[in-house]
Amino acid sequence: MNMRRLSLLAAAALLTAAPLSACGSDTEGPAAPAHSPAAATPRAALSVTDPWVKAAKSGMTAVFGTLVNHTDKPVTVASGSSPAAGAVEFHEVVADSSGATKMQPKQGGFTVPASGSHRLAPGGDHIMLMDLKQPVEPGAEISLTLTLSDGSTVAFTAVAKEFTGAKETYDPSEHHEHG
Repeated sequence: MNMRRLSLLAAAALLTAAPLSACGSDTEGPAAPAHSPAAATPRAALSVTDPWVKAAKSGMTAVFGTLVNHTDKPVTVASGSSPAAGAVEFHEVVADSSGATKMQPKQGGFTVPASGSHRLAPGGDHIMLMDLKQPVEPGAEISLTLTLSDGSTVAFTAVAKEFTGAKETYDPSEHHEHG
């Protein structure tokens, strides 16, 4: 047998044996079941779907999306935080006596009904990022953490985009003492 043929046979033997050795185990007994992080982690009580943040050069901006309650009891979002802002506040938009809309703090946070949802939208309820630490450019990903009334937390990321609607009036001096 020539050397070339011997090399080819040795290579073929190695290729055949390699997949078989992957089937073996260093331990005896049944193999441990595979675990996925999703299967091992219970579903959070609340999630945020389609989150986005309005691009802003400085000062403050707003976060929108839908809060979804995955439980059979109401869930209250009590506070929030973000490394992008000095403070996170919950706001609602209400009409004053003249019919003009104005943002104001949402006392008690946002309560999401059992197995329901709560929409955060321009011109309505929303999350405010106050005292921005740097500009929020279109396409930027902003991390937020919401704390529920039971102490559990929900982390999510909102992508920044340009938005020119919902021009509510805002007086920053009215809002810094809460959050």
